[in-house]
Amino acid sequence: MGHRFWPWLVLIVSLALAGLSIFRLEQAGAGLVTSDLAVGETPVTVVSRPDVTDAPVVVIAHGFAGSRQLMIGFAQTLAQAGYIVASYDLEGHGRNPVPMSGDVASVDGTTRLLVAELGRVIDASLGLHGANGQLALLGHSMASDIIVRQAIADSRVDATVAVSMFSTAVTADAPANLLVINGAWETALAAEGLRVLRLSDPDARFAQTLGDPAAGTGRRAVLAPSVEHVGVLYAPTSMVETRDWLNAVFARPHDTPVAARGGWIALLIVSVTALAWPLAQLARPLRAAKPPKRLPRGAFWAASLVPTILTPLILWPFEIGFLPVLVADYLALHFALFGLIGLSFLARAGALRWDATGLLLALPIAVFCIGVFGSMLDIYVASFFAIGARIWIVLAIAAGAVPFMLADAYLTEAGRAPLWRVLVVRTNALVSLGIATALDIEGLFFLLLILPIILLFFVLFGTLGGWIGRATQRPIAAGVGLGVFLGWALGMTFPLFAV
Repeated sequence: MGHRFWPWLVLIVSLALAGLSIFRLEQAGAGLVTSDLAVGETPVTVVSRPDVTDAPVVVIAHGFAGSRQLMIGFAQTLAQAGYIVASYDLEGHGRNPVPMSGDVASVDGTTRLLVAELGRVIDASLGLHGANGQLALLGHSMASDIIVRQAIADSRVDATVAVSMFSTAVTADAPANLLVINGAWETALAAEGLRVLRLSDPDARFAQTLGDPAAGTGRRAVLAPSVEHVGVLYAPTSMVETRDWLNAVFARPHDTPVAARGGWIALLIVSVTALAWPLAQLARPLRAAKPPKRLPRGAFWAASLVPTILTPLILWPFEIGFLPVLVADYLALHFALFGLIGLSFLARAGALRWDATGLLLALPIAVFCIGVFGSMLDIYVASFFAIGARIWIVLAIAAGAVPFMLADAYLTEAGRAPLWRVLVVRTNALVSLGIATALDIEGLFFLLLILPIILLFFVLFGTLGGWIGRATQRPIAAGVGLGVFLGWALGMTFPLFAV
Protein backbone atom coordinates (compact mmCIF):
# COMPACT_ATOMS: atom_id res chain seq x y z
CA MET A 1 0.00 0.00 0.00
CA GLY A 2 2.73 2.47 1.02
CA HIS A 3 4.78 1.70 -2.07
CA ARG A 4 1.85 2.75 -4.28
CA PHE A 5 0.66 5.64 -2.09
CA TRP A 6 3.75 7.87 -2.14
CA PRO A 7 4.17 8.18 -5.92
CA TRP A 8 0.52 9.20 -6.23
CA LEU A 9 0.86 11.73 -3.42
CA VAL A 10 4.00 13.29 -4.92
CA LEU A 11 2.36 13.38 -8.35
CA ILE A 12 -0.76 15.13 -7.03
CA VAL A 13 1.18 17.62 -4.89
CA SER A 14 3.62 18.39 -7.72
CA LEU A 15 0.80 18.99 -10.19
CA ALA A 16 -1.04 21.17 -7.67
CA LEU A 17 2.04 23.29 -6.97
CA ALA A 18 2.83 23.58 -10.67
CA GLY A 19 -0.75 24.65 -11.33
CA LEU A 20 -0.64 27.23 -8.53
CA SER A 21 2.65 28.62 -9.85
CA ILE A 22 1.29 28.92 -13.39
CA PHE A 23 -1.87 30.61 -12.09
CA ARG A 24 0.14 33.21 -10.15
CA LEU A 25 2.51 33.83 -13.05
CA GLU A 26 -0.41 34.34 -15.42
CA GLN A 27 -2.11 36.58 -12.87
CA ALA A 28 0.78 39.07 -13.11
CA GLY A 29 -0.18 39.72 -16.72
CA ALA A 30 -3.93 39.89 -16.11
CA GLY A 31 -5.57 42.76 -17.95
CA LEU A 32 -2.62 43.27 -20.30
CA VAL A 33 -2.53 42.83 -24.06
CA THR A 34 0.43 41.07 -25.67
CA SER A 35 1.18 41.22 -29.39
CA ASP A 36 4.06 40.33 -31.68
CA LEU A 37 5.91 42.70 -33.96
CA ALA A 38 8.65 42.01 -36.51
CA VAL A 39 11.24 44.71 -37.10
CA GLY A 40 13.02 43.26 -40.10
CA GLU A 41 14.14 39.87 -38.77
CA THR A 42 14.07 41.01 -35.13
CA PRO A 43 11.14 39.53 -33.15
CA VAL A 44 9.53 41.97 -30.72
CA THR A 45 6.87 41.40 -28.06
CA VAL A 46 4.70 44.41 -27.19
CA VAL A 47 2.87 44.51 -23.83
CA SER A 48 0.45 47.22 -22.72
CA ARG A 49 -2.94 47.90 -21.23
CA PRO A 50 -5.75 47.44 -23.77
CA ASP A 51 -6.89 51.05 -23.45
CA VAL A 52 -3.45 52.67 -23.41
CA THR A 53 -3.18 56.19 -24.84
CA ASP A 54 -0.63 58.98 -24.57
CA ALA A 55 1.95 56.58 -23.09
CA PRO A 56 5.75 56.56 -23.00
CA VAL A 57 7.47 53.63 -24.69
CA VAL A 58 9.99 51.43 -22.87
CA VAL A 59 12.26 49.25 -25.01
CA ILE A 60 13.78 46.30 -23.13
CA ALA A 61 16.93 44.39 -24.16
CA HIS A 62 18.12 41.15 -22.53
CA GLY A 63 21.70 40.13 -21.76
CA PHE A 64 24.13 37.62 -23.29
CA ALA A 65 22.57 34.18 -23.86
CA GLY A 66 19.19 35.59 -22.78
CA SER A 67 15.87 36.19 -24.51
CA ARG A 68 12.67 38.24 -24.17
CA GLN A 69 11.21 35.75 -21.70
CA LEU A 70 13.85 36.60 -19.09
CA MET A 71 12.60 40.19 -19.02
CA ILE A 72 8.86 39.48 -18.66
CA GLY A 73 8.81 40.76 -15.06
CA PHE A 74 9.95 44.23 -16.10
CA ALA A 75 7.58 44.23 -19.09
CA GLN A 76 4.53 43.34 -17.00
CA THR A 77 5.41 45.74 -14.18
CA LEU A 78 5.81 48.67 -16.56
CA ALA A 79 2.79 47.77 -18.69
CA GLN A 80 0.63 47.68 -15.53
CA ALA A 81 1.97 51.18 -14.81
CA GLY A 82 0.62 52.42 -18.14
CA TYR A 83 3.68 52.15 -20.38
CA ILE A 84 3.92 50.56 -23.80
CA VAL A 85 6.70 47.99 -23.46
CA ALA A 86 8.60 46.47 -26.38
CA SER A 87 10.97 43.57 -25.58
CA TYR A 88 13.04 41.99 -28.33
CA ASP A 89 15.47 39.15 -29.00
CA LEU A 90 18.87 40.55 -29.89
CA GLU A 91 20.69 39.24 -32.97
CA GLY A 92 21.86 35.68 -32.38
CA HIS A 93 19.56 35.17 -29.41
CA GLY A 94 16.22 33.49 -28.79
CA ARG A 95 14.08 33.39 -31.93
CA ASN A 96 16.10 36.00 -33.83
CA PRO A 97 17.41 34.15 -36.92
CA VAL A 98 20.12 36.73 -37.68
CA PRO A 99 23.42 35.71 -36.05
CA MET A 100 25.64 38.08 -34.13
CA SER A 101 28.60 39.25 -36.18
CA GLY A 102 31.61 41.54 -36.03
CA ASP A 103 34.42 41.66 -33.50
CA VAL A 104 33.02 40.94 -30.02
CA ALA A 105 36.04 42.64 -28.45
CA SER A 106 35.59 45.93 -30.33
CA VAL A 107 33.09 48.73 -29.77
CA ASP A 108 33.09 49.21 -33.54
CA GLY A 109 32.33 45.53 -34.12
CA THR A 110 29.49 43.55 -32.55
CA THR A 111 28.52 46.39 -30.21
CA ARG A 112 27.96 48.81 -33.09
CA LEU A 113 25.73 46.31 -34.90
CA LEU A 114 23.65 45.65 -31.77
CA VAL A 115 23.24 49.39 -31.18
CA ALA A 116 22.02 49.75 -34.77
CA GLU A 117 19.49 46.96 -34.21
CA LEU A 118 18.24 48.69 -31.06
CA GLY A 119 17.80 51.89 -33.06
CA ARG A 120 15.56 50.08 -35.55
CA VAL A 121 13.45 48.61 -32.73
CA ILE A 122 13.09 52.08 -31.20
CA ASP A 123 11.93 53.55 -34.51
CA ALA A 124 9.22 50.91 -34.84
CA SER A 125 8.18 51.09 -31.18
CA LEU A 126 7.68 54.85 -31.19
CA GLY A 127 5.20 54.35 -34.03
CA LEU A 128 2.98 52.01 -31.99
CA HIS A 129 -0.63 53.02 -31.35
CA GLY A 130 -0.89 55.06 -28.15
CA ALA A 131 2.79 56.07 -28.00
CA ASN A 132 3.32 59.73 -27.10
CA GLY A 133 6.95 60.08 -28.24
CA GLN A 134 8.53 59.73 -24.81
CA LEU A 135 11.09 56.94 -24.54
CA ALA A 136 13.03 54.94 -21.95
CA LEU A 137 15.49 52.08 -22.42
CA LEU A 138 16.14 49.13 -20.11
CA GLY A 139 18.92 46.58 -20.58
CA HIS A 140 20.57 43.78 -18.63
CA SER A 141 24.27 42.88 -18.50
CA MET A 142 25.68 42.97 -22.06
CA ALA A 143 22.67 44.98 -23.20
CA SER A 144 23.30 47.62 -20.52
CA ASP A 145 26.24 48.83 -22.62
CA ILE A 146 24.08 48.74 -25.76
CA ILE A 147 21.31 50.88 -24.26
CA VAL A 148 23.76 53.33 -22.66
CA ARG A 149 25.48 53.97 -25.99
CA GLN A 150 22.14 54.35 -27.78
CA ALA A 151 20.84 56.72 -25.08
CA ILE A 152 23.90 58.94 -25.38
CA ALA A 153 23.62 59.09 -29.18
CA ASP A 154 19.81 59.35 -29.44
CA SER A 155 18.16 62.55 -28.20
CA ARG A 156 14.77 60.81 -28.11
CA VAL A 157 15.78 58.78 -25.03
CA ASP A 158 14.48 60.36 -21.81
CA ALA A 159 15.65 57.72 -19.28
CA THR A 160 17.90 54.68 -19.04
CA VAL A 161 17.67 51.73 -16.64
CA ALA A 162 20.86 49.64 -16.65
CA VAL A 163 20.61 46.32 -14.78
CA SER A 164 23.90 44.58 -13.90
CA MET A 165 25.58 47.43 -15.72
CA PHE A 166 29.03 47.71 -17.15
CA SER A 167 29.71 50.38 -19.76
CA THR A 168 32.76 52.52 -20.41
CA ALA A 169 30.56 55.03 -22.25
CA VAL A 170 28.97 56.54 -19.11
CA THR A 171 30.09 60.06 -18.19
CA ALA A 172 29.22 62.43 -15.35
CA ASP A 173 26.09 63.68 -17.13
CA ALA A 174 25.31 61.12 -19.81
CA PRO A 175 23.11 59.27 -20.37
CA ALA A 176 20.33 61.39 -18.92
CA ASN A 177 18.27 60.04 -16.02
CA LEU A 178 20.37 56.93 -15.47
CA LEU A 179 19.23 54.31 -12.94
CA VAL A 180 21.72 51.51 -12.20
CA ILE A 181 20.45 48.32 -10.52
CA ASN A 182 22.78 45.56 -9.38
CA GLY A 183 22.32 42.46 -7.30
CA ALA A 184 23.97 42.75 -3.89
CA TRP A 185 25.95 39.57 -4.69
CA GLU A 186 27.32 41.03 -7.93
CA THR A 187 30.35 42.38 -6.13
CA ALA A 188 32.33 43.73 -9.08
CA LEU A 189 29.31 45.15 -10.89
CA ALA A 190 28.01 46.71 -7.68
CA ALA A 191 31.31 48.53 -7.32
CA GLU A 192 31.00 49.67 -10.93
CA GLY A 193 27.52 51.02 -10.24
CA LEU A 194 28.79 53.07 -7.31
CA ARG A 195 31.71 54.33 -9.42
CA VAL A 196 29.31 55.54 -12.10
CA LEU A 197 27.14 57.28 -9.49
CA ARG A 198 30.19 59.03 -8.06
CA LEU A 199 31.11 60.45 -11.44
CA SER A 200 28.35 62.95 -10.65
CA ASP A 201 29.03 63.29 -6.91
CA PRO A 202 32.15 61.79 -5.27
CA ASP A 203 30.29 61.44 -1.95
CA ALA A 204 27.20 59.71 -3.36
CA ARG A 205 25.86 56.53 -1.79
CA PHE A 206 23.66 53.67 -2.95
CA ALA A 207 19.93 54.50 -2.96
CA GLN A 208 20.69 58.23 -3.12
CA THR A 209 19.07 60.15 -5.97
CA LEU A 210 21.24 62.81 -7.53
CA GLY A 211 19.78 65.64 -9.59
CA ASP A 212 16.14 65.79 -10.67
CA PRO A 213 14.67 63.04 -12.90
CA ALA A 214 11.82 65.34 -13.96
CA ALA A 215 14.40 67.82 -15.25
CA GLY A 216 16.51 65.20 -17.03
CA THR A 217 19.43 65.36 -14.57
CA GLY A 218 18.65 62.35 -12.37
CA ARG A 219 21.09 59.59 -11.46
CA ARG A 220 20.69 56.76 -8.96
CA ALA A 221 22.29 53.39 -8.15
CA VAL A 222 20.66 50.71 -6.00
CA LEU A 223 21.39 47.19 -4.81
CA ALA A 224 18.75 44.47 -4.91
CA PRO A 225 19.35 42.46 -1.71
CA SER A 226 20.37 38.78 -1.68
CA VAL A 227 20.44 38.23 -5.46
CA GLU A 228 23.07 37.69 -8.16
CA HIS A 229 23.31 38.21 -11.92
CA VAL A 230 20.09 36.38 -12.83
CA GLY A 231 18.17 36.82 -9.59
CA VAL A 232 18.33 40.59 -10.03
CA LEU A 233 15.90 40.19 -12.95
CA TYR A 234 13.25 38.84 -10.57
CA ALA A 235 13.93 40.86 -7.42
CA PRO A 236 11.00 43.00 -6.20
CA THR A 237 13.52 45.79 -5.56
CA SER A 238 14.40 45.83 -9.26
CA MET A 239 10.75 46.11 -10.27
CA VAL A 240 9.85 48.81 -7.75
CA GLU A 241 12.94 50.92 -8.45
CA THR A 242 12.41 50.73 -12.22
CA ARG A 243 8.73 51.63 -12.01
CA ASP A 244 9.32 54.49 -9.56
CA TRP A 245 12.27 55.87 -11.53
CA LEU A 246 10.39 56.05 -14.80
CA ASN A 247 7.31 57.42 -13.06
CA ALA A 248 9.48 60.19 -11.61
CA VAL A 249 10.89 60.96 -15.06
CA PHE A 250 7.50 60.98 -16.79
CA ALA A 251 5.40 62.28 -13.84
CA ARG A 252 3.14 59.23 -13.60
CA PRO A 253 1.40 57.61 -10.56
CA HIS A 254 3.30 55.16 -8.32
CA ASP A 255 0.51 52.89 -7.05
CA THR A 256 0.49 50.14 -9.70
CA PRO A 257 1.42 46.51 -8.90
CA VAL A 258 4.78 44.92 -9.66
CA ALA A 259 5.29 41.43 -11.09
CA ALA A 260 6.67 39.23 -8.29
CA ARG A 261 7.70 36.26 -10.44
CA GLY A 262 10.90 34.91 -8.91
CA GLY A 263 9.45 32.72 -6.16
CA TRP A 264 6.72 31.33 -8.40
CA ILE A 265 9.19 30.45 -11.15
CA ALA A 266 11.40 28.68 -8.61
CA LEU A 267 8.39 26.74 -7.30
CA LEU A 268 7.32 25.85 -10.84
CA ILE A 269 10.80 24.54 -11.70
CA VAL A 270 10.98 22.45 -8.53
CA SER A 271 7.45 21.06 -8.91
CA VAL A 272 7.90 20.11 -12.58
CA THR A 273 11.22 18.45 -11.72
CA ALA A 274 9.52 16.58 -8.85
CA LEU A 275 7.06 15.07 -11.33
CA ALA A 276 9.92 12.86 -12.51
CA TRP A 277 10.01 10.90 -9.23
CA PRO A 278 6.56 9.28 -9.48
CA LEU A 279 7.05 8.83 -13.22
CA ALA A 280 10.36 7.06 -12.57
CA GLN A 281 8.54 4.54 -10.40
CA LEU A 282 6.61 3.42 -13.49
CA ALA A 283 9.88 2.00 -14.82
CA ARG A 284 10.45 -0.29 -11.82
CA PRO A 285 9.14 -3.36 -13.67
CA LEU A 286 12.09 -2.84 -16.06
CA ARG A 287 14.60 -2.70 -13.20
CA ALA A 288 17.92 -4.43 -13.97
CA ALA A 289 18.69 -7.59 -12.01
CA LYS A 290 22.01 -6.22 -10.72
CA PRO A 291 22.97 -2.68 -9.65
CA PRO A 292 25.83 -0.85 -11.40
CA LYS A 293 29.31 -1.88 -10.33
CA ARG A 294 30.97 0.23 -7.61
CA LEU A 295 34.55 1.03 -8.55
CA PRO A 296 37.35 0.57 -6.02
CA ARG A 297 38.60 3.91 -4.72
CA GLY A 298 41.72 3.91 -6.85
CA ALA A 299 39.81 3.21 -10.05
CA PHE A 300 37.18 5.79 -9.11
CA TRP A 301 39.75 8.54 -8.56
CA ALA A 302 41.49 7.69 -11.83
CA ALA A 303 38.25 7.73 -13.82
CA SER A 304 37.16 11.05 -12.33
CA LEU A 305 40.46 12.96 -12.05
CA VAL A 306 42.31 12.00 -15.23
CA PRO A 307 39.71 13.44 -17.65
CA THR A 308 39.45 16.55 -15.47
CA ILE A 309 43.10 17.36 -16.06
CA LEU A 310 43.80 15.80 -19.45
CA THR A 311 40.81 17.16 -21.37
CA PRO A 312 41.67 20.89 -21.20
CA LEU A 313 45.38 20.17 -21.72
CA ILE A 314 44.76 18.07 -24.85
CA LEU A 315 42.41 20.65 -26.40
CA TRP A 316 44.44 23.71 -25.37
CA PRO A 317 46.74 23.94 -28.45
CA PHE A 318 43.89 23.73 -30.98
CA GLU A 319 41.85 26.50 -32.57
CA ILE A 320 38.31 25.13 -32.53
CA GLY A 321 35.64 26.83 -34.62
CA PHE A 322 33.29 24.61 -36.58
CA LEU A 323 29.92 25.77 -35.20
CA PRO A 324 28.20 29.16 -35.69
CA VAL A 325 27.91 29.62 -31.92
CA LEU A 326 30.38 31.16 -29.48
CA VAL A 327 32.40 28.43 -27.63
CA ALA A 328 29.74 25.75 -28.26
CA ASP A 329 32.09 23.84 -30.55
CA TYR A 330 34.76 23.79 -27.87
CA LEU A 331 32.22 22.70 -25.28
CA ALA A 332 31.02 19.84 -27.51
CA LEU A 333 34.59 18.54 -27.92
CA HIS A 334 35.37 19.05 -24.23
CA PHE A 335 32.31 17.05 -23.20
CA ALA A 336 33.07 14.29 -25.72
CA LEU A 337 36.74 13.91 -24.76
CA PHE A 338 36.01 14.18 -21.03
CA GLY A 339 33.34 11.50 -21.31
CA LEU A 340 35.35 9.15 -23.52
CA ILE A 341 38.39 9.27 -21.23
CA GLY A 342 36.19 8.54 -18.24
CA LEU A 343 34.39 5.73 -20.06
CA SER A 344 37.71 4.15 -21.05
CA PHE A 345 38.69 3.89 -17.38
CA LEU A 346 35.25 2.51 -16.54
CA ALA A 347 35.59 -0.09 -19.29
CA ARG A 348 38.99 -1.20 -18.00
CA ALA A 349 37.45 -1.62 -14.56
CA GLY A 350 34.65 -3.75 -16.01
CA ALA A 351 31.94 -1.27 -15.00
CA LEU A 352 30.33 -0.80 -18.43
CA ARG A 353 27.61 -3.05 -19.76
CA TRP A 354 25.47 -3.00 -22.88
CA ASP A 355 21.85 -2.33 -22.01
CA ALA A 356 19.26 -2.16 -24.80
CA THR A 357 16.41 -1.68 -22.32
CA GLY A 358 18.20 1.26 -20.72
CA LEU A 359 18.74 2.78 -24.15
CA LEU A 360 15.01 2.56 -24.87
CA LEU A 361 14.22 4.18 -21.51
CA ALA A 362 16.42 7.13 -22.48
CA LEU A 363 13.79 8.22 -25.01
CA PRO A 364 10.96 9.02 -22.55
CA ILE A 365 13.50 10.70 -20.25
CA ALA A 366 14.62 13.03 -23.05
CA VAL A 367 11.00 13.63 -24.09
CA PHE A 368 9.99 14.56 -20.53
CA CYS A 369 12.96 16.90 -20.04
CA ILE A 370 12.68 18.62 -23.42
CA GLY A 371 8.92 18.48 -23.90
CA VAL A 372 7.53 19.04 -20.41
CA PHE A 373 10.30 20.88 -18.58
CA GLY A 374 11.37 22.69 -21.75
CA SER A 375 7.84 23.92 -22.51
CA MET A 376 7.62 25.43 -19.05
CA LEU A 377 10.99 27.16 -19.54
CA ASP A 378 10.05 28.49 -22.97
CA ILE A 379 6.86 30.11 -21.72
CA TYR A 380 8.01 31.51 -18.39
CA VAL A 381 11.82 31.67 -18.24
CA ALA A 382 13.85 31.69 -21.47
CA SER A 383 13.66 30.70 -25.13
CA PHE A 384 13.90 26.92 -25.43
CA PHE A 385 12.36 26.05 -28.80
CA ALA A 386 14.15 28.29 -31.29
CA ILE A 387 14.73 25.48 -33.79
CA GLY A 388 15.88 26.42 -37.32
CA ALA A 389 19.65 26.46 -37.67
CA ARG A 390 20.06 25.54 -34.01
CA ILE A 391 19.11 21.89 -34.55
CA TRP A 392 22.60 21.17 -35.95
CA ILE A 393 24.15 22.87 -32.95
CA VAL A 394 21.99 20.76 -30.63
CA LEU A 395 23.09 17.57 -32.39
CA ALA A 396 26.77 18.55 -32.20
CA ILE A 397 26.66 19.38 -28.49
CA ALA A 398 24.55 16.30 -27.74
CA ALA A 399 27.14 14.12 -29.49
CA GLY A 400 29.59 15.28 -26.82
CA ALA A 401 27.14 15.56 -23.94
CA VAL A 402 25.95 11.93 -24.20
CA PRO A 403 29.37 10.34 -23.41
CA PHE A 404 29.90 13.05 -20.79
CA MET A 405 26.65 12.17 -19.01
CA LEU A 406 27.17 8.44 -19.52
CA ALA A 407 30.45 8.66 -17.64
CA ASP A 408 28.67 10.69 -14.95
CA ALA A 409 25.89 8.10 -14.66
CA TYR A 410 28.28 5.16 -14.31
CA LEU A 411 30.61 6.96 -11.87
CA THR A 412 27.64 7.92 -9.70
CA GLU A 413 26.28 4.36 -10.05
CA ALA A 414 22.94 5.60 -11.38
CA GLY A 415 22.30 7.53 -8.18
CA ARG A 416 23.44 4.78 -5.79
CA ALA A 417 26.98 6.08 -5.12
CA PRO A 418 27.85 7.75 -1.79
CA LEU A 419 27.21 11.48 -1.80
CA TRP A 420 30.92 12.30 -1.63
CA ARG A 421 31.50 10.45 -4.91
CA VAL A 422 28.65 12.32 -6.60
CA LEU A 423 30.08 15.65 -5.43
CA VAL A 424 33.58 14.72 -6.61
CA VAL A 425 32.38 13.71 -10.08
CA ARG A 426 30.34 16.85 -10.68
CA THR A 427 32.81 19.24 -9.10
CA ASN A 428 35.54 17.81 -11.31
CA ALA A 429 33.42 18.43 -14.40
CA LEU A 430 33.12 22.12 -13.50
CA VAL A 431 36.79 22.35 -12.52
CA SER A 432 37.82 20.95 -15.90
CA LEU A 433 35.89 23.69 -17.71
CA GLY A 434 37.42 26.22 -15.33
CA ILE A 435 40.92 25.00 -16.23
CA ALA A 436 40.09 25.29 -19.93
CA THR A 437 38.92 28.87 -19.44
CA ALA A 438 42.04 29.78 -17.45
CA LEU A 439 44.27 28.39 -20.21
CA ASP A 440 42.52 30.53 -22.85
CA ILE A 441 40.66 33.29 -21.05
CA GLU A 442 40.29 35.42 -24.18
CA GLY A 443 38.96 32.66 -26.43
CA LEU A 444 36.83 30.82 -23.87
CA PHE A 445 35.69 33.65 -21.59
CA PHE A 446 32.03 32.98 -22.40
CA LEU A 447 32.37 29.50 -20.86
CA LEU A 448 32.29 31.28 -17.49
CA LEU A 449 28.72 32.35 -18.24
CA ILE A 450 27.74 28.73 -18.91
CA LEU A 451 29.18 27.28 -15.67
CA PRO A 452 26.18 28.38 -13.53
CA ILE A 453 23.84 26.74 -16.07
CA ILE A 454 25.74 23.46 -15.82
CA LEU A 455 25.76 23.71 -12.02
CA LEU A 456 21.97 24.21 -12.03
CA PHE A 457 21.67 21.29 -14.45
CA PHE A 458 23.54 19.03 -12.03
CA VAL A 459 21.42 20.17 -9.07
CA LEU A 460 18.08 19.62 -10.81
CA PHE A 461 18.73 16.91 -13.35
CA GLY A 462 21.41 15.14 -11.39
CA THR A 463 18.70 14.62 -8.79
CA LEU A 464 16.25 13.52 -11.48
CA GLY A 465 18.84 11.12 -12.92
CA GLY A 466 19.34 9.64 -9.47
CA TRP A 467 15.62 8.94 -9.14
CA ILE A 468 15.61 7.19 -12.50
CA GLY A 469 18.79 5.27 -11.75
CA ARG A 470 17.63 4.02 -8.36
CA ALA A 471 14.32 2.92 -9.85
CA THR A 472 15.84 1.09 -12.83
CA GLN A 473 19.50 0.38 -11.92
CA ARG A 474 20.29 1.28 -15.55
CA PRO A 475 22.92 4.07 -15.87
CA ILE A 476 22.58 4.18 -19.64
CA ALA A 477 18.97 5.40 -19.36
CA ALA A 478 19.78 8.57 -17.42
CA GLY A 479 23.15 9.03 -19.15
CA VAL A 480 21.79 9.08 -22.69
CA GLY A 481 18.47 10.79 -21.87
CA LEU A 482 20.05 13.60 -19.86
CA GLY A 483 22.93 13.90 -22.34
CA VAL A 484 20.46 14.61 -25.13
CA PHE A 485 18.65 17.14 -22.93
CA LEU A 486 21.91 18.88 -21.96
CA GLY A 487 22.81 19.18 -25.64
CA TRP A 488 19.39 20.66 -26.38
CA ALA A 489 19.52 23.12 -23.46
CA LEU A 490 22.98 24.44 -24.33
CA GLY A 491 22.24 24.51 -28.05
CA MET A 492 19.23 26.73 -27.36
CA THR A 493 21.14 28.95 -24.93
CA PHE A 494 24.31 29.93 -26.79
CA PRO A 495 23.96 32.90 -29.18
CA LEU A 496 24.36 32.26 -32.90
CA PHE A 497 27.44 33.91 -34.36
CA ALA A 498 28.38 34.33 -38.01
CA VAL A 499 31.56 32.36 -38.79
